[in-house]
Amino acid sequence: MNQLLEQFGESQVVGFLLVLARLTPLFLFAPMLSSKMVPLRARAVVALALAVGLSPLALAGQTAPTDPVAIAGLVGKELLVGLAFAFVIGILFAALSVAGTIIDSIIGFSFGAMVDPITGNNGTVLSQTYALMGVMIFIAINGDALLIAGFAKTFELVPLLETPALTPMVDGVITAFTGIFTADIQICAPVLLALLLTDIAFGLVTKVVPTLNVFSLGLPTKVVVGIVVMGASLPFVGGYVEGELQTSVEAALRGLGVN
Repeated sequence: MNQLLEQFGESQVVGFLLVLARLTPLFLFAPMLSSKMVPLRARAVVALALAVGLSPLALAGQTAPTDPVAIAGLVGKELLVGLAFAFVIGILFAALSVAGTIIDSIIGFSFGAMVDPITGNNGTVLSQTYALMGVMIFIAINGDALLIAGFAKTFELVPLLETPALTPMVDGVITAFTGIFTADIQICAPVLLALLLTDIAFGLVTKVVPTLNVFSLGLPTKVVVGIVVMGASLPFVGGYVEGELQTSVEAALRGLGVN
């Protein structure tokens, strides 16, 4: 550590630690970076590499303090800024999982819950399908480059030694959180409509043929209808996710500012 301080200087080392603190929430909430499918060691290497690459941009001629109390305060501030940015980005992919959960509950797949490899939590079949699809779209549209470019922009909006404006940042997080329900309804709306029409059709058939066993026919029919409509709507969901990812990055950046 002494050799490192002599070679790079205390200010550069503190700047590196502050950048690493701002990066940490990305590996807790951001898509793909927070996936449990990526080994912890690989995520740690990526985080260190990004911190090394972004440290010169973040410092940009500034001199970081070396006082322990000041460093602790800056680390807390950097964690808060990184959390606000990563949370807004992660909301979109949380909405994908919620949309799959809603469809699972209506179709009946929720009875077969299992561990989700993306988040490490209990998840249902279609919830995992939508989550995996979101990650594939994220990779296909170079979402990682967009995410890193947006993250680098945060150092222009909130320099390492500046204090962010809490009001717009909190408002942005609240707006993103309340938008989960709207986003997941937009994602699963075609499937919900098809299943609703299926239930109405079975209700009418029951009135005409009272002896028909609706329960034995309804479940497999809803499964087939749900999967077919979901497959047909996936290309549109992909386009929606691509557009919303760009919007989410812009919204996360708008919520950051300096007092």
